[in-house]
Amino acid sequence: MPRLIVFNNISLDGYFTDPNGDMSWAHKSDPEWNEFAASNAGGGGVLVFGRVTYEMMASFWPTKQASEMFPEVAAGMNKLPKIVFSRTLKEATWNNTRLVNDNIAEEMRKLKSAPRGADMAIMGSGTIVSQFTQEGLIDEYQIATHPIIIGKGRTLFEGVQQKVPLKRTKTRTFENGCVFVCYERVG
Repeated sequence: MPRLIVFNNISLDGYFTDPNGDMSWAHKSDPEWNEFAASNAGGGGVLVFGRVTYEMMASFWPTKQASEMFPEVAAGMNKLPKIVFSRTLKEATWNNTRLVNDNIAEEMRKLKSAPRGADMAIMGSGTIVSQFTQEGLIDEYQIATHPIIIGKGRTLFEGVQQKVPLKRTKTRTFENGCVFVCYERVG
């Protein structure tokens, strides 16, 4: 059965975006980090987004600039199948994208219960992360903590009402100061 994985960048003080939605502080450009990002993008699976993250990604990854700056990542992002969950988006224009407008938790349960299928990865999309966390649908959290304090912003887990016990499964430290940690749900 497919698993649902979250991959996200957060600041040291726990925000994935500042109050204005800016995430530029999370964009690193060094060989070690770029290699890590390229290997993640080439790993296969299905990308899952909320509308805001989808529109941001769809405005960059299909461009010539993305292909020139990050050729391997751009190729992976454009090739992979994508699902965007949105109550307001009427059309998904990025190639290989399926739009889901209603019953997002129910739809994710159906996708996860399929006997076969690729794992799914949520990138960004804090509203979707918090909703799926609340519903117990996320199997693994992959979090890159960046060495920056931004003071205010949005957390990934706004609105989560109950404690979610996790177990650390992997850790990696980067020369640029980022610490990557993977957690799985316990129970």
